[in-house]
Amino acid sequence: METILNIKDLSKTYQSGGQPLTVLHNINFSIEAGSTAAIVGPSGSGKTTLLGLCAGLDRSTSGIVELNNIQLDKLTEDERAQVRNQYVGFIFQNFQLLPTLTALENVMVPLELRGEKNIRPRALELLDKVGLASRGHHYPAQLSGGEQQRVSLARAFSNQPKILFADEPTGNLDAETSEKVVKLLFDLNREAGTTLILVTHDLELASKTQRIIRIKGGHLVEDVRLGAMVDGR
Repeated sequence: METILNIKDLSKTYQSGGQPLTVLHNINFSIEAGSTAAIVGPSGSGKTTLLGLCAGLDRSTSGIVELNNIQLDKLTEDERAQVRNQYVGFIFQNFQLLPTLTALENVMVPLELRGEKNIRPRALELLDKVGLASRGHHYPAQLSGGEQQRVSLARAFSNQPKILFADEPTGNLDAETSEKVVKLLFDLNREAGTTLILVTHDLELASKTQRIIRIKGGHLVEDVRLGAMVDGR
């Protein structure tokens, strides 16, 4: 099976109080196209940092990140932004919707950045898929947390990404809303054939993926393949 993400000897060090603080140590793994995986670990283990490096949101201190056969650490910030816009979807725990844009306009942003035409019907179709066709004219402040997360999900799929990264996608949601968002996440992922990588504290959610990668103290300590993906229900 084709590899869409290859991580080799990846490390990340920050300066903290004038001293180096290494949050990731020589991480190695690869992800097959169309598969699903969860990155789990305690708070402060480095999993969100790892997700950001994989998505090209940050640059590693050393090591290699290859996404869709493109080596991200050799690119400028503008070039990494182009790769993200072309191949990557990202769902943030705190939604990261633009407050001055409506739900519909938020979903349209990635399509506008790609210079695509006639994007409104595509954005409306995605809002309809997440059950928010009637809420497109509302601003984020007028939406519940679950609705905002569903808008961010629609936005993440708007550019038909080859790989979708989700950072604690249910972390700010109640149990009932979380269940709905998880089902949507897996349904949309399956329909689009997109590779899915989750960061989560929720082991029940992690168990719905095909693979669990466990991070502790910045080290990869376990990599378990679970087999066939379940449907998120």
